[in-house]
Amino acid sequence: MLNKELLSIVNPAVQSSKHVDLSIPEQRRLSISLARNQLEIEEAQRLRYKVFAEEMGAQLLGAGGLDVDGFDQYCDHLIVRDSDTNQVIGTYRILSPSKANEAGGYYSAGEFDLSRLAHLFDRTVEVGRACVHQNYRNGGTITMLWAGLAKYMQIHNYEYMIGCGSVSMSDGGHAAASLYKKLAEDYLAPLEYRVFPRNPLINDSLRTDMQVVCPPLIKGYLRLGAYICGEPAWDPYFNTADMLVMLPLSKINPRYAAHFLK
Repeated sequence: MLNKELLSIVNPAVQSSKHVDLSIPEQRRLSISLARNQLEIEEAQRLRYKVFAEEMGAQLLGAGGLDVDGFDQYCDHLIVRDSDTNQVIGTYRILSPSKANEAGGYYSAGEFDLSRLAHLFDRTVEVGRACVHQNYRNGGTITMLWAGLAKYMQIHNYEYMIGCGSVSMSDGGHAAASLYKKLAEDYLAPLEYRVFPRNPLINDSLRTDMQVVCPPLIKGYLRLGAYICGEPAWDPYFNTADMLVMLPLSKINPRYAAHFLK
């Protein structure tokens, strides 16, 4: 039932097909759904491996060209396909509150002390492993993923989304520290929503005055109305600085609400 309801993101009239086609730049047609079986989950995991391990150099636990971890079995996997080639070209994984309980907590709890958010957990979904194939990194693909996530939250009456926004540590962390200082001026969460990194990045040896470009995913979250919930944590497996992002559905920027919250 959920796959069918997700279709209303792009075409409310569609009731029978599992996917919906959508024209985007470069004449590609895309469709969106939740993975319905293990084979489709593995397609998402294969894309994740290609992006995170082969492109970014992450040290992943999976084998056979798949990015697999212990949370995958508890998550719903949102996938975008190229309708002409049937290739999975974008994915998000979504951890619901009930499944987070089964999994022993949220993935981000391994990086941050989430104690101040605990009273919201019954209304909070966690998203992660967001990635898009390098040939499809345009506004159309990520817009479909965000719209799919928004619809998922609406269907289940969830109110909050959390997830890690990552910044490369290729320069040792100076860019990440500088970006956090810049974003904290305008986007830092209220005190009651602050989290604390278990493996802190910020220290006196890092520069915080560099001119840096905000990664597109984090920039997109902030435009939607998200908070940065505190200082970044260092993830040694992905060699990234992760900032916990929190988006209350009620806080979505009105410019985007009409598009995503139909």
